[in-house]
Amino acid sequence: MTQQEHYIQVNSLWKVFGNQPERALQPEYASKSRAEIQDELGVVVGLRDVSFTVDIGQTYVVMGLSGSGKSTLVRCLIRLIEATKGQIYFDNEDICTYSQEELRQFRRDKIAMVFQHYALLPHRRVMDNVAYGLEIQGMDKEDRYKAASEAIETVGLKGWENYYPSEMSGGMQQRVGLARALAVNPEVLLMDEPFSGLDPLIRREMQDELISLQAGLHKTIVFITHDLDEALKLGDRIAIMRDGTIVQEGSPEEIVTRPADEYVTEFVQDVSKAKVIRARSIMQEPDVIIHEWQEPRAALHAMRSNDTDEIFVLGADRVLRGILTQDQAAVLARQQREKLAGAQTEPVMTTSPDTYIEQIIPLAAQTERPIAVVNEQGRLLGEIHRGALLEGLVENAEEA
Repeated sequence: MTQQEHYIQVNSLWKVFGNQPERALQPEYASKSRAEIQDELGVVVGLRDVSFTVDIGQTYVVMGLSGSGKSTLVRCLIRLIEATKGQIYFDNEDICTYSQEELRQFRRDKIAMVFQHYALLPHRRVMDNVAYGLEIQGMDKEDRYKAASEAIETVGLKGWENYYPSEMSGGMQQRVGLARALAVNPEVLLMDEPFSGLDPLIRREMQDELISLQAGLHKTIVFITHDLDEALKLGDRIAIMRDGTIVQEGSPEEIVTRPADEYVTEFVQDVSKAKVIRARSIMQEPDVIIHEWQEPRAALHAMRSNDTDEIFVLGADRVLRGILTQDQAAVLARQQREKLAGAQTEPVMTTSPDTYIEQIIPLAAQTERPIAVVNEQGRLLGEIHRGALLEGLVENAEEA
């Protein structure tokens, strides 16, 4: 697969249902609503000038109420429904220009779909359901069973290979559907409201399972849902649709804190900002730092100059070693230590820049010290004070 910025790119996509659909694309109808076009022309605008991109390994969630166009969109993406106008690029190839044979191969080799209704074959056991796509591809039995077994284990169904779908719960059947999609090792997963038919508890479990799987698999996913909480939980980016158009696109934080219009505002008004605002949005530059190769007297001077009783101590490459207090620095200075390396420091609460505020609040309750924001290598990126947690929520609420 060619490494590029965007794996999926949709340009000015239209889908109009009815006779002579191209009439709805004329300039005189550009400012008219879907209802007005339907009244005047007798056609239904399913998609209206839709454009978006999806990066490699990204989970892109399309959200909207019934009739918004989200299901029409996902079906157009693989030409189960033919678009009226526009381009759909996968890996730099416009699939709207594909012949039927090219389209068949594209669907078979690059794309897998997971539906709300599991579409399992009731007369086949789990193993054969999961291996079905590989069977269609012509893979021999031994190899397809091996691939199917790996997919079954990935979704947590090891030991269920010989059961029939009717012997399993709804959540387990959905896992079988997901395993079937993963078994063919697709480049893109299209998921059309896959969890909406499940009980709330099982639905949350499946959402968590998908997040866990995606962390390891890094698939490019287009996920369709009508549930805002699900969209915010799963999406790297979210597109909100209404009447066949995308009314806002952005990260979960952008959608919640900066809604584009009243329609989106109504959607997000009950969403807790703490669930979508991350540490990187509210962290600040550390008040004062010291490096472990510096003298204790330098640490004392830095703390006194900045009117603080403690200081972050950094090692090589800004790796956080701990917090040094004024009392500790004074003792080290009296001992005439030449540098801080190896000196006793206080532990410090840390978090990653991608941690949500709701997960940071319990940490803040355990300490009066600032919380250090560090990357995977332990390098100090910033700090969060208790007050910043509240200020971040208030500021974002005021912006909204």
